[in-house]
Amino acid sequence: MGEESVTTLLAEWSRGDAQALERLTPLVYEELRRLASHYLRQEGRQNTLQTTALVNEAYLRMVQQDAVEWQGRSHFFGIAARLIRQILVDHARRRQAGKRDSGGPVLSFDEGIELPGGGQVDLVKLDDALADLAKMDEQQSRIVELRFFAGLSIEETAGLIGISPRTVKRQWAIARAWLFRELSKA
Repeated sequence: MGEESVTTLLAEWSRGDAQALERLTPLVYEELRRLASHYLRQEGRQNTLQTTALVNEAYLRMVQQDAVEWQGRSHFFGIAARLIRQILVDHARRRQAGKRDSGGPVLSFDEGIELPGGGQVDLVKLDDALADLAKMDEQQSRIVELRFFAGLSIEETAGLIGISPRTVKRQWAIARAWLFRELSKA
């Protein structure tokens, strides 16, 4: 997927060109499927959502965004990651609501986040921890979301947030340590 063509189409879409959205869809749909499939696999057998349903829900929410000035591919997939996270957490909370005293869906981390439990964490607890982190440091929470949920590189994350890659690396390390501590609490 070419960065330039996606960026151009996003800009045209932001200006109200509905045909740009039609041309954009096939360019981003497979990447959204890849992201969704990645996170659904991490939840394992506990998840009842299908990749296509998750992608369709995320895509519908994205096209309903009003007055977004898309800044390019990274911005688009950063928002997609946030929406996928919200959909997964909402789904997990609904499933948990009917099951008292049962843990939430478990998500396996493979993105360099050292976590208690051998790299597996309850998705609802992770969401709560990220919300707490955002209250203390929005930038660190955003870095975790972009790195893990959107799969962006250090450089892509730095470009999207507008900070240096070195700062992203430092903040990423601090956020991982904080998450480890928070998720280790009983």
